[in-house]
Amino acid sequence: MLVTGLRRLEYRGYDSAGISVDEDNGSKPLVFRMKGNINELEKLLNNVKLDRNYVFQNHTAIAHTRWATHGEPCERNSHPHSSDDNNDFVVVHNGIITNYASLKKMLENHGYKFTSDTDTEVIVKLAKFFYDEEPTYSFRKLMTKVCSVLEGAYAILIKSRRFPNELIAAKVGSPLILGIKHPLQMNSPRLLPSVPITRADSKHNVPFDLKSLMQTPGTDANAEDPANGSASQAQAVEFFLASDASALVEHTKTVLYLEDGDLIHFKSGQFGVYNFRHGGEELKDSARSLQKLQIELDNINKGGYSHYMLKEIFEQTETVMNTMRGRVDFDNHKVTLGGIKDHLDHIRRSQRILFIACGTSYHSAVASRSILEELTQLPVTVELASDFLDRKPPVFRNDTCVFVSQSGETADTLRALEYCKENSALCIGITNVVGSAIARATDCGIYLNCGPEIGVASTKAYTSQIVAITLFALKVGEDRLSGQKRIHNIIDGLKMLPKHVAKALELDPLIKETAEKIYKNKSLLILGRGYQFASCLEAALKIKEISYMHCEGILAGELKHGTLALVDEHMPIIVIATHDFLHEKIKNTLSQVCSRKADPIIVCNPDDTTIDPQYAKIPVPSTVDCLQSIVNIIPMQLLSYHIAIMRGFNVDQPRNLAKSVTVE
Repeated sequence: MLVTGLRRLEYRGYDSAGISVDEDNGSKPLVFRMKGNINELEKLLNNVKLDRNYVFQNHTAIAHTRWATHGEPCERNSHPHSSDDNNDFVVVHNGIITNYASLKKMLENHGYKFTSDTDTEVIVKLAKFFYDEEPTYSFRKLMTKVCSVLEGAYAILIKSRRFPNELIAAKVGSPLILGIKHPLQMNSPRLLPSVPITRADSKHNVPFDLKSLMQTPGTDANAEDPANGSASQAQAVEFFLASDASALVEHTKTVLYLEDGDLIHFKSGQFGVYNFRHGGEELKDSARSLQKLQIELDNINKGGYSHYMLKEIFEQTETVMNTMRGRVDFDNHKVTLGGIKDHLDHIRRSQRILFIACGTSYHSAVASRSILEELTQLPVTVELASDFLDRKPPVFRNDTCVFVSQSGETADTLRALEYCKENSALCIGITNVVGSAIARATDCGIYLNCGPEIGVASTKAYTSQIVAITLFALKVGEDRLSGQKRIHNIIDGLKMLPKHVAKALELDPLIKETAEKIYKNKSLLILGRGYQFASCLEAALKIKEISYMHCEGILAGELKHGTLALVDEHMPIIVIATHDFLHEKIKNTLSQVCSRKADPIIVCNPDDTTIDPQYAKIPVPSTVDCLQSIVNIIPMQLLSYHIAIMRGFNVDQPRNLAKSVTVE
């Protein structure tokens, strides 16, 4: 994160962090390195004596809180990384440098010593190498050369004492957003115009100057402030760079989303936006529009809950409705999806529909695949993005490819999107983040509208994704007369869905009791089939990622093909046996595990009298079969939460995981 006009710097993150501060006179940067908790870092910052009334002119700072992609999480591998003992170049980096091994070997052959195990360190060492070769390079030209050598996905912020009061930000693959906090936001009802940002005069190489937009009519930026007799602080401008919009909303809502290959050069109160991917070292102008964030600060607070994850689980009564709001006419049983309306004919004429996603987003597509096939009568395949990229299967221009991602920045899903676009397929995005990479790159799409999700373990985005894909199925299949009764039934189910979710959330005390019975176990099996196979996969993922308990979601029809060997009186098992057309088959599965002396916990509907009362039950409200997975996953989310708490783990920040997986 970059801060100018620095008064405070807040950290959210993990167990290692660093700050690099460059003084105005161009002296050697003050580099703070530490490890420990965030409270220790706050004490460190408080010990830096700064005059509260002083407004830093052209002051910049970079910081990053993250674990090590390469090497163990420790002080040696924490950010920022430095080029040498003199800190000629200092960098923070999000992503992965895939060719770091060859670069590191080359630099070591030239006498450069590495002090960390990370891939990030090659960035600053490479900058130092090129600078030593040609000290006359400008900072921008130098970093253009560095970026042209790097391979992989990265968002970097780099500073240098060789170039005081300058900072370079560059992006390829990993997300990077520029936030601008300016006087017009604070002192005038006018907002910064949403205009393209270009260099004022490409012939004279003049970067974009924000000062013209900072001037309120009739105001002199150099005038004395009558309140304190100093230069007016009202004209001070602050810039922020972050990988996620939720980090910016408390400071500003005016943002610029960077594209791959973009490079921003900050110098003396001005900044220029360039793109280095086309034309080699000859940088070309970039036109980018400023946008306004749609999220509110209240959305990223815990709101009285002990954890973000718990808050987001209990928000689902509202978020499933927000995904439907303005899109479903419950009285007339009609669905409107403005984002895809111009492409409906193409979708209906498609040869097939491919869903491509990762993790939880993949599970939401699995949960919705059956109803999409039923309503559209089109073949639907669901692909894991990483496997899809490994195979590179044939994709045709009459295919419709749907890319599902909460963040809209998932690296594997983005690479798959690029591959499908190269093959001229229609590309649709289903994402939660306006302005994200997938939202910008796809031909059309559907926003989840479920609000920012802070907890690493996705909860409300998952249920909203199922709702969004179901709406997609309803809209694409609405022209089939034979399916009208089914469509009406599903829309009636959608109307009642928030109430059913609320009833499922009332089971929290029962779920906590259930968690107490199994949290000490090493393994857990979750069985289901049909629509509930996805619920098994997602429940197992939630339990694994935040409680670190081994858990498998098993398709019940595959039980005899190996998994049954694990079943005995010591293996805890959850069976999802809610009513649908496969109910009799799941009861057969239940009989099989019980005959092996298992003591299953059964997720079922309250009116199901066919389940033996001797077994523990989790009664969930009954709804339409294709929506039942939304209701059923609620107790599983709560179960994963309570198991993690009982095992003493950090629910919102599980080890080794990130909210947006921006590296492959």
